[in-house]
Formats: sequence, C-alpha cells, structure tokens
Amino acid sequence: MTKSEQLINEDGKYFAASGRIKYYPLAIDHGYGATLVDVDGREYIDLLSSASSQNVGHAPKRVTEAIKAQVDKFIHYTPAYMYHEPAVKLSKKLCDIAPGDFEKRVTFGLSGSDANDGVIKFARAYTGRPYIISFTNAYHGSTFGSLSMSAISLNMRKHYGPLLSGFYHIPFPDKYRGMYEQPTPNIVEEYLAPLKEMFAKYVPAEEVACIVVETIQGDGGLLEPVKGYFEALEALCHEHGILIAVDDIQQGLGRTGTWSSIDHFNFTPDLITFGKSLAGGLPMSAIVGRKEIIESLEAPAHLFTTGANPVGCEAALATIKMIEEEDLLTASSEKGNYVRQRMDQWINKYDYVGDVRGIGLSIGIDIVSDKETKTRASQEALKICNYCFEHGLVIIAVAGNVLRFQPPLVITYEQLDYALDTLEDALQALQEGRLDQYDINGQGW
Repeated sequence: MTKSEQLINEDGKYFAASGRIKYYPLAIDHGYGATLVDVDGREYIDLLSSASSQNVGHAPKRVTEAIKAQVDKFIHYTPAYMYHEPAVKLSKKLCDIAPGDFEKRVTFGLSGSDANDGVIKFARAYTGRPYIISFTNAYHGSTFGSLSMSAISLNMRKHYGPLLSGFYHIPFPDKYRGMYEQPTPNIVEEYLAPLKEMFAKYVPAEEVACIVVETIQGDGGLLEPVKGYFEALEALCHEHGILIAVDDIQQGLGRTGTWSSIDHFNFTPDLITFGKSLAGGLPMSAIVGRKEIIESLEAPAHLFTTGANPVGCEAALATIKMIEEEDLLTASSEKGNYVRQRMDQWINKYDYVGDVRGIGLSIGIDIVSDKETKTRASQEALKICNYCFEHGLVIIAVAGNVLRFQPPLVITYEQLDYALDTLEDALQALQEGRLDQYDINGQGW
C-alpha cells in the first residue's frame, strides 16, 4: 500500500463526508509554483489552484517569508477590541484596488461564505429592505446566508432546511445556453423579463435590498454574461434604489487579468467581496463597499474573533505586492490568450467540445454530447479529468460537464504546453472511444 493509500484510508475513518467532493486519490505533501507533489513523490501540474485560492502559486517565497516574520512577532490579537498595523495597511490597500470612485470602507472575515453573509447584513441594514435576489447556478458559500443565496446543487440545500427567508433567484444571462437549458441564448430583455415579472407580481421592487451577482459564474460553469446585461441591470437597480453586490471571491485578484472582474464590464457595484486567493491561501475574506453602506451597522454586528488576523494580513499584503511587482495581472491576460488560441480550435476539431469561454486564466471547456442541443456530457467530462490525472494534471469538472481551467498565474508556458497537449490527447481518446476504462461513480459534484 502506498503512502497516499494509507493516508486516504485513515482520512476516511475521521473526516466528514460532507466536507469533501471526491475526485482523485491525491494526498499532497508539498507544492511550488504550479506544481503539486504527493506523499509518494509524484508531481502534478495544478490546473485548479486549490479552487482558485492559490493565484500566486504554491508556497511563494515572498508570501511564506511574510508569514514567518509575522508569526515571530505575534500570531493574533482580535481587532474586535484592539488595533494592529497589518490590518490598517491591508484595509487601505483593498480600498485602493477595489472598484468604485467613492469613499470606501472594508471589513474582514475568514471565508468567502461569511463575506457574502455580511453583504446580506449591510444591504438590509442600509436600505431597510428585506429581500435579496441572486441567480440560478450561483455559488456564494456554505453558511446559511450564503447558501440561501446559492442555487447550484440540491446536495447543498436538502436535509437541513428551511434556509433563510427573503431570497429569490433569477436566470443568469448565459451567453452560451438560454434560460432553462435551452440551446439558444436569450437577449438582454428576455433575461431581465423574470426579474421584471417578479417586481410586477410578487416581490415589490421597493422592498428589495440588493441583487448579488458573479460577473462570471465560477462553479456554475465559468459562465459569461450576454453583452449589455449588467449595464441594464444596474439601470434597473438605480431606478428602484436597489444595491448591487459582486461576489468576486473566485474571479478577483488577477484571475481574469485585473484586480476585479468588474473591470471587464461597464457597471459599478456598491459592495464587493474578496476571498480565496486574498491571503495566498490562508483563511481570509473581505467586504469592500461604499462608506455609508458599511457604516450602516455598528459593532458587534459583523465581526469575528480571528478576523483580520495579522498573519493573514501580512500574507495578503505580500500576495498583492507579488501580483504587482511580478505583473501577474498581465501574465494572467497573456497566458489566457495563449491558451485560448489553441483551445478555441477544439470547438471545431472535437465532437465533444461545445464551447470554450472565460477571461484571463479563468476558462471553462464545455463538454457536450450534442452540439446542436448543447446536451451536457458529464460522464465524458469526468473521463477527461481522470485521463488528465493519470497523466499528471489536476483538473476538475464543475456544473457537471465543464472543465475548470484555473491554474496559478505563475504557471510556466512549458507547463501550459504540456497541459494543452494532455487535454488534447484526452479529447482525441474520448472521440475515439478509448476512455471507457475509468470508474467515475461517486466522483464530482
């Protein structure tokens, strides 16, 4: 029995099944850059970035040194009562890089989930309104508030309800598939129609506090919106005094080649949440928003004992500095363009590739069994994932059938070439019926 097998068997005796979506028997020992090394010494190219929480790569020296230096000073003292310099510096930096030409304030948490919970609190407190609207296929987290905003998986919503009240969902303006899995995408007005009907019949617009969006739906399948939708949504929100909040937890901090994915769209959110890669992988989240909204709540309405941990703050400052000084925003854009030059050809070359989409190094490859009906080919996507793992790549499928290509921004071009070669080999093998050897039962979402 290998070390990996021993560790995984031991894990099965103690680790709760609800806390892991199973893909591969990968027991990680260490990592560097875009490389993972398991406990048996096997190396893998990481195309997942630990769910996009490792944008600057694994164990970057700048970040690890910042962590070690702060640990030697003090590990934590809660900012719920006292002050420390790392939190002040990070607060200023996040207010500087977050979108919006207005005075901002920031508050910290431990995960994207609690940040999105905070959006609910601040939006309701500021507007005095009860309702929150988000989108189908959205994933905003696992706490009760963020889960009530999410609409991506029944396994995340059954057996422990009822969820929080006051939440509604509308179709995401998917530019590949239309509403309700129809093969033809809708136009802006058609995507807005369910929201307008909601306002007209059963959810008074004047009672809606906030609409929460992912500009690119991550776990929903790396979905891009039809052009002009967010601008039209913003106009509708302004008409009715409704706030807009953006969940940029997966797509922010360089993932799409900019500090915020908002920079690719022509609208401005009132609140934005960051997480995942914010502290180089350490637990940290942040809400940045208009001063008047964030200051609508008084302490202790939204604080955490270990929030704004100084070790995490220093890791975040080092992460942001690394992105700046190594120009990883440009790297994300250029490497994304490099990858797409080849991937885009797969749509015409392979029967199972229905679409390739995304911005920067946030790319989805939509695996379908029929290009006309755009029928999702979930089993085939998992077969591709298993082939890739067998050949040294870590990649998963989200939304059942969409390959999630989100490597660390520091991935080398040599690694990208190997990843592209391997993915193409897998697609060719699938087309020729040579991937039936994999047991995919129990894998994936």
